[in-house]
Amino acid sequence: MQYNLKAPDHLQATVTLPASKSISNRVSILSALAPEAAPLINLADSDDGRALQHALRSADETVDIGAAGTAMRFLTAYFAARPGRTRLLTGSARMRQRPIGLLVDALRGLGADIAYTEREGYPPLRIVGQRLRGGEVTMDSGVSSQFLSALLMVAPTMERGLQLRLTGATVSETYLRMTVGLMRRFGVVVEESDGGRTFRVAPQPIRAVPFTVEADWSAASYWYEMVALARDTTATVELLGLTPDSLQGDAAIAALFERLGVRTTFTDRGLRLDRLPGHRQPERFTCDCVLIPDMAQTLVVTCAALGLPFRFDGLQSLRIKETDRLAALQTELHRFGFVLTEHDGRTLQWDGTRCPPEATPTVATYDDHRMAMAFAPLALVRPGGVTIAHPEVVTKSYLRFWDDLRAAGFRF
Repeated sequence: MQYNLKAPDHLQATVTLPASKSISNRVSILSALAPEAAPLINLADSDDGRALQHALRSADETVDIGAAGTAMRFLTAYFAARPGRTRLLTGSARMRQRPIGLLVDALRGLGADIAYTEREGYPPLRIVGQRLRGGEVTMDSGVSSQFLSALLMVAPTMERGLQLRLTGATVSETYLRMTVGLMRRFGVVVEESDGGRTFRVAPQPIRAVPFTVEADWSAASYWYEMVALARDTTATVELLGLTPDSLQGDAAIAALFERLGVRTTFTDRGLRLDRLPGHRQPERFTCDCVLIPDMAQTLVVTCAALGLPFRFDGLQSLRIKETDRLAALQTELHRFGFVLTEHDGRTLQWDGTRCPPEATPTVATYDDHRMAMAFAPLALVRPGGVTIAHPEVVTKSYLRFWDDLRAAGFRF
């Protein structure tokens, strides 16, 4: 399946955003570890969210989480720390190519019984659940913050608790901060020292608390992109359910898109986006995305569509996402006439170099929801619209994305 998407002449929309996938997944694990139940409200209705919820409820020995990377990392630790069950944890073909060895090694050092059933260092995993003895772990934090979050969330259940010491530059640190903040809301005492490089969690109960999940700033980013690219400078989008005091690191897009001419005004219902009057585009856009790697595709495509040379650093985790996002961005933007360069697997830049574009490019999405959503707004700057292959991939995080675009006047 593919969509050819054409934009409305005037962009004006009110959008109820999906719930935050990142918060939903964390509170689901913490709630499952609590001895009692409390209501969780507005959990993310997405492929990833449903995969995690099904796994937590399932009595099956084999648990297939598909392409849900967060679920794979969190459930590896969760199943290892829950006594009495043996599980085979597996996923999609791409998931079986995503490394998990650092997390497994750390859990084994804490007493976990985990075996690889195919390739060393990669899923599927045979996990024999038991109470972990805990102890001290030193871990390279430069690969995935989800490994760290997985360890911290099960730490209160360990016999000796956990002391987690980090080495290297932390990738996606805002997600680690989100985990610690949510643990504290569930009554867990998390001690920090060494400037946030060492975490101590003693054995302790996790308190069940009612929790309402806020709207997703990652999903909001595509609407920021649309306002930035709209030819009509009176474009206005209202996004419901967002707050200025969010736990989500991706809330940083409000300030980043202000540099691209989009104004954010918070209201009692969420926020309103419109164009900054008198905005002058910078000569070059630079950003270190190490704290917000999921925003890289949105920002890269936006800058390219605006004809704005850019340099984005801190992209080392993009290699092990749903696809190799560094390669995917270069390949797909090449179809539209942009020649991007990559350096050391950490930096992506465009100096203005162009090539002949394809006459009717079709965006490949690589089973990656963010590729589809980041490229869809190109319909606003292309008279013939934009064609997206396998548009159904958006269900991983934003089930109603295409419905919301239809309601905003986009034609399919």
